[in-house]
Amino acid sequence: MFTGLVEAVGTIEAIRPRGAGRRLEVRCGALAQEVEVGDSISVSGCCLTVVARDDERLAFDAVAETLALTWFGEAQVGERVNLERALRVGDRLGGHLVQGHVDGLAEIVAREHEPGGGARFRLRAERRLCRDMIHKGSVTLDGVSLTLTAVEPEAFEVALIPHTLAVTTFGVRRPGDRVHLETDLVGKWLRRIAAPYLEAHRG
Repeated sequence: MFTGLVEAVGTIEAIRPRGAGRRLEVRCGALAQEVEVGDSISVSGCCLTVVARDDERLAFDAVAETLALTWFGEAQVGERVNLERALRVGDRLGGHLVQGHVDGLAEIVAREHEPGGGARFRLRAERRLCRDMIHKGSVTLDGVSLTLTAVEPEAFEVALIPHTLAVTTFGVRRPGDRVHLETDLVGKWLRRIAAPYLEAHRG
C-alpha cells in the first residue's frame, strides 16, 4: 500500500530488454540508500519490486503485462518518474490508500494556469474508469494522490497546487501526455458490493 504522496522524482537512466519485459534503471539520489532489494516502490503509480540497487540508482523489472497496462512500454531514457516507498504500519496517511495497481491510462487534454501558480488539468479516460470517480473523491495519477474537481462520463478534472507541481512530474506534464490512473479502492469495493443488488432490481 502507498499514500500517493511522492517522496522523490527519479530519472530513467537505462532501459534494458528482459525477455518480453524491460528493466528500468532509475537514478533517484539519496532515496536509493533507504531502500533494499525486494522492497516495493510506487514508480509513477505502478507497484514494482526493487531487483538491484546502488547508492544512487534503483532497478525494476516490468513484465509484459505491466508494459501493456502502463506507459512504461513507451518510456524513454531521460523520462522522470514519481517515487514512493510502501506504507509502513504507524505511518501517517496524508493522501489516500493506493495499491499501486494501474487501472488504465488517462490522457491530458488541457492544462490551465490557476491564480497563485497552480494548474488545472482536464483528462480523458475510459468510461469504465470514470464510473468509479466522484466529485471531491480521490484519484491517483502517476502515483500522485489528487482530489477530483469535476467528473464526466469520459473525462475528469484535477487541480494541483504549486507545491505538488514542484515536487512531482506534473510540473512538466502537458496536453497529449498519458498518465497512469488508479481509481479509489473504496469506490471499487462499493461498486462490487452493490452490483448484485442493482442487477436484481434492474427493470
